[in-house]
Amino acid sequence: FPVTIKGATLTIEAGTIIKGQAGTGTNATALLIARGSKLIAEGTSTLPIIFTSVADEITPEQVANGNFTSPNLSQDVSGLWGGLIILGKAPISASANEIQIEGIPTTDMNGLYGGNDVADNSGIIKYVSIRHGGANIGNGNEINGLTLGGVGNGTTIENIEIIGNQDDGVEFFGGSVNLTNLIVVNSGDDAVDTDQDWTGTLNIIYRDWE
Repeated sequence: FPVTIKGATLTIEAGTIIKGQAGTGTNATALLIARGSKLIAEGTSTLPIIFTSVADEITPEQVANGNFTSPNLSQDVSGLWGGLIILGKAPISASANEIQIEGIPTTDMNGLYGGNDVADNSGIIKYVSIRHGGANIGNGNEINGLTLGGVGNGTTIENIEIIGNQDDGVEFFGGSVNLTNLIVVNSGDDAVDTDQDWTGTLNIIYRDWE
């Protein structure tokens, strides 16, 4: 179900477009950055990194020419793939010091998050757009556009755009990470949801309520 990065650093270059396959339940697609791993996704204002669906006809050449808009999908289309899940070792307020993130089977230990490292570092994520996600994984449970489980404040997350996600735009499950400059458009549920005593900061939220 997820593409999992474990014990490694995944670097995504500016201007890259990553497209997820369609699927629901155990066939839903997502990118999961497990505890102890890092995602280095440093887009720029002129070359953002875009996570979207295979149904999206946007191309790297289009992005390189300064056009970041899908040629065929409107901003209210959702649920075409999963989303981006980042897990860390920062404290959470839950039944245990570490627990399983929602949507990942309990048999997959890569889904664990939480710990004692407030300054845990899961990487650098800048100028990233996550679009048309929120695939249903069962019983009305959809994946968030960006899921942050126990992510520490050593992680840098800035200038994030979530478009057309079927569930929440961003959901924090504990942790201490700060998020600077967030835009959420057409989320099916909350623009931002917080659980388990997240202690970070967030600024600049926009939401289109249509």
